[in-house]
Amino acid sequence: MNQSVKGMIAAIASSTLFGFSFLFTKQITATVSAFSLLGWRFLLAFLAMSLCIAVGIFKVDFKGKNFKPLLLMAVFQPVLYFTAETFGISLTTASESGTIIACVPIVTLLTSILFLKKYPSKLQVIGILISFVGILWMVLIKGASATCNLIGYLILFTAVISAAMFTVYSTKAEQFSSVEKTYIMSFFGAVSFISFACVEQALNGSLFDFFMLPIRNLQFLQAILYLSIGCSVLAFILMNAAIKSIGANRMTSFVTLTTVITVIAGVVLLKEPFSHLQAFATFLVIVGVYLANQTPKGALPEEVVQNSIELEPQEGEVSL
Repeated sequence: MNQSVKGMIAAIASSTLFGFSFLFTKQITATVSAFSLLGWRFLLAFLAMSLCIAVGIFKVDFKGKNFKPLLLMAVFQPVLYFTAETFGISLTTASESGTIIACVPIVTLLTSILFLKKYPSKLQVIGILISFVGILWMVLIKGASATCNLIGYLILFTAVISAAMFTVYSTKAEQFSSVEKTYIMSFFGAVSFISFACVEQALNGSLFDFFMLPIRNLQFLQAILYLSIGCSVLAFILMNAAIKSIGANRMTSFVTLTTVITVIAGVVLLKEPFSHLQAFATFLVIVGVYLANQTPKGALPEEVVQNSIELEPQEGEVSL
């Protein structure tokens, strides 16, 4: 199995795990604040990864490596992304936030060109645009409404830029394995969101209740176990592995599958309605992902190109 196929499998698996996360988030956010949920989610993820490292399941080696891209990656995702998404959604409607967040693949395409100098093929551009139309259609089917809240829009767009910059710096942090990247992400997430949650709960006079949440609330415990182990550990490891294998442009096309999986999970598990228009929107997303991952006729597979550019010509040689 070549690197490209492995990368696509990792991307699909990551999108699937994230797609089912809404089932656990939806049932608990009505009673628990977003920062409390995120704090416990990343704390458990960090503790779980630390345990796996301690017993030898995961191996990490940070010696002699350039930490700058790794730290920037962790700041953009999860810290800035989740913070901006949380506040942005609270200030806007579901349709507005869904529409803006759906711009992540397009912005990732632009940041990949600007910062990584990786230019997408025509098929990739067409595929990502088709997927974007499909996601936009899904959002609008749910019912379009507007708050015209400029601050909310700006905050959501900050989340979009953060998600795009995460893929850029994940690519630049090539010295680190996907496990090492995810471990640092979980550490930054735990420190940041536990701090935010403690301040929030202290101001509300419920700090003790916050620390007792997993013990007193079984539903909350189930939710954070999936979100921490399933999403903040496994899904992010798979996402970082996919970015390393197939590149930022191709990986971002798979992000749109998360919405499709969320819709399908809602239909199957929550018995939510599924119209013909939603089916067509789903079809558009899948077609877009397929096109974005096609190698143009006569072009080399991406992993061959990536390996070839590492062999810089010596003085006097001609670079083809």
